Amino acid sequence: MKAPVAAATVLLALASGCGVVDRSDGYRVTVEFSDVLDLVPHSSVKVDDVTVGSVEKISLSGWTAKVRVRLDRKVQLPANATAAVRQTSLLGEKYVEVAKPTTEAARGKLTDGSVIPLARTRRSAEVEEVLAALGLVLNGGGLAQLKTINQELATAFDGREPVARDALHQLDEFMGGLDKQKADLVRAIEALDRLTGRLVQQRAVIGDALDALGPGITVLADQSTQLTGALKSLGELGTVGTRVVNESKADTVASLRALRPILDQLVKAGDDLPQSLDFLLTYPFPPNVTGAIVGDFVNLAITADLDAASILANLVAAGPRVSKAGKTATTTPRGTTKTPKPGTLAPSLPGQLPLECLPLDGILPPEWVPPKECKLPDGCKLLAPGSPVPLGGLLIPAEGLVPAGTVFPAGTKLPKGTVLTAQCLLGAVTGAVDGVVGGLTDVLTGGLTP
Repeated sequence: MKAPVAAATVLLALASGCGVVDRSDGYRVTVEFSDVLDLVPHSSVKVDDVTVGSVEKISLSGWTAKVRVRLDRKVQLPANATAAVRQTSLLGEKYVEVAKPTTEAARGKLTDGSVIPLARTRRSAEVEEVLAALGLVLNGGGLAQLKTINQELATAFDGREPVARDALHQLDEFMGGLDKQKADLVRAIEALDRLTGRLVQQRAVIGDALDALGPGITVLADQSTQLTGALKSLGELGTVGTRVVNESKADTVASLRALRPILDQLVKAGDDLPQSLDFLLTYPFPPNVTGAIVGDFVNLAITADLDAASILANLVAAGPRVSKAGKTATTTPRGTTKTPKPGTLAPSLPGQLPLECLPLDGILPPEWVPPKECKLPDGCKLLAPGSPVPLGGLLIPAEGLVPAGTVFPAGTKLPKGTVLTAQCLLGAVTGAVDGVVGGLTDVLTGGLTP
């Protein structure tokens, strides 16, 4: 009886050594392989070198081998687990290794009926494959060339170890920089992919454009000699121009210095020059005459204040004469002369503001407003110096004295450059003709006043 007991003991030991485990209460998973080598049913399935199941069936579907394995119910693996065909030793048996993924995060759970696809499986190299590759290298497979390459590299780096080491450090930094910019590189490649896609869509348009460029390129090629000559001539022109500029430098500087007094006078002229140019357009008429010209005739409105006594007195009195000082003297009916002093106001005429409405010294401040009983015509405004002159308006001259013909008595002082609107002028041009019909009797009696 000792022999059967010993045989049973040996069989039990062999069974234990081969890792046969009963997994009748486990769950089944299908694993796809491109090559299972000499894997056979009842082979072990291991996780971290621990047997957790066995191979139940191996089948073929096209060029893919499907291995159905049974795993222990206690084994918990993610749904994206990987599998590989391994070998226990150099000449040992094959087994299936199941492991967690290493290139991505674990997700889900491996359950009964799950499939580990071909993309997540691999196999180890066979001993025969390793020996065949080694034989290829040793049997005229380039081993002598590797020796030559090794010797040449040793000769090249001999005495240049610091330079090689620095190059390796720079290469490491370069690769590190590329790794940090990996996201930017990916975006650039994706943008390039989108660009190439659009270029593919516009391939016909690009082809037509290139075909249209052909004749132009042909013309440029035919005229390459002329273009080259033109460029050379342009270079010579630049040389001549440089020489001319250098030789005429002194004359140019002298001409600019001679122009300086003229420019200074133009600056001093200020607004007088553009205003005079405005007057030249309507010479010999003032600028506001354009509103009175209708076709080939001019409409004028004239207001005559005729007083018989004044007319007869002026007829028998002496006319105006010029004094020794060069100023106009006025003649009274009695023959006496009176020269107006600078800054004095002439008596107000019909339509003008009475002298009582003006300040005692006759100088209007910039913000002057007449008293309530003295009303200016509608639209009559004193614009600040520097304002544009409106159509029909008046610019007060440099001395600041108001000339005759405005609602202000002649001699009224305003700030230099003040602008009067057209409504401030007496008898503004309207294009209408007003008149009063009468005879000589009406003139002598003073009744011909409109």
